[in-house]
Amino acid sequence: MNTYYRYLGAAAAPGALIIKFYRSGDQVRGFIRKVADATEDDAIFPGEEMEPEAAFRMAENKNRGPDQLPIFVELSEGVEWDPAWGRLM
Repeated sequence: MNTYYRYLGAAAAPGALIIKFYRSGDQVRGFIRKVADATEDDAIFPGEEMEPEAAFRMAENKNRGPDQLPIFVELSEGVEWDPAWGRLM
């Protein structure tokens, strides 16, 4: 079971990934952004909305390597955490 960390607007380290989940009609969708340093804009990929499982899988794939940072999750209003997604700290 993967562990994710709640993103509450606090400064995350450059390179950290944040999955933002929001409601789109009656479904939960998400997108991923990578935190840049203070002199650049964060990178958002991809432009289309994804189902939660796809967003987690993409974030895990982008977070490989020696400098793994925690993956953060931001829940928009009306989105509840699903324990099937993993553990949210």
